[in-house]
Amino acid sequence: MADITLLDGGMGQELVARSGDAPTALWATQVMIDHPGLVQAVHADYFAAGATVATTNTYAIHHDRLVKFGKDGAFAALHAQALAEAAAARRAHGSGRIAGSIGPLGASYRADVAPEHGKAVALYREVATIIAPQADFLIAETVVSLDQARAVLEGASPAGLPVWLSVTVDDEDGSKLRSGESVASLAPVLKAGGASAVLANCSAPEAMAAALTIFRTFGLPFGAYANGFQQITKEFLKDSPTVDVMHARPEMNPALYADFALRWVAMGATIIGGCCETTPAHIAEIARRLRADGHRII
Repeated sequence: MADITLLDGGMGQELVARSGDAPTALWATQVMIDHPGLVQAVHADYFAAGATVATTNTYAIHHDRLVKFGKDGAFAALHAQALAEAAAARRAHGSGRIAGSIGPLGASYRADVAPEHGKAVALYREVATIIAPQADFLIAETVVSLDQARAVLEGASPAGLPVWLSVTVDDEDGSKLRSGESVASLAPVLKAGGASAVLANCSAPEAMAAALTIFRTFGLPFGAYANGFQQITKEFLKDSPTVDVMHARPEMNPALYADFALRWVAMGATIIGGCCETTPAHIAEIARRLRADGHRII
């Protein structure tokens, strides 16, 4: 039996759902501003469900997003708030690790809006420098292309923490990144950038097996955390979208999602969890199934 790192589940969608507020283009960041303490409560519920990692609510805290809404002056304060709420939840729980989330510049799922390499590296480095002192490792999430992978690894590595790189793959062909590039082409990028683990996230659960088949040839710890969206809509790929243009899959309940997660473990994955539209109930079911199968959650 294996030692499994159990990540938490979706944060942004869970925050929007719990707040009861209409979604905005600032997504989870706006909810954190309007409802202090709610991020901590979500982290606490994931720890209680069996997760051993709290992923910070810093995914969308980037200058390019904040400046559109006149909130760029709060850049450092918003990072501090997200980090403090994760730390408070861990203290209350008494154990766990904190993963400092670094989301993509420009927009999720799009390779066409990323800044040029030098600027991207500097922006990622700024975020990593802020997050690193209060995190156990950094996790670069929803990486859409090889260029984005190179930039975030170069920017994050000087912070001195392990960096886990998590890519988003084509929902119909998990052997390809959303940019259309092959997942196999990541191998030299991961090696050159010093990544400590490789994952796939925010893609359909059905797509993950193809990605994991390739990951297990890389010689790194690997895993997956999928979303529960019906599809990534064209409306969401427009500038400054809101999450209400995306819809959850009604059949993706905790039992079905756990079926996928346990298949990933059977393929050798040692890091699993959930992304958008997964909840503490999904994580609790994965934890229950892992223990029933004799795995140790670390």
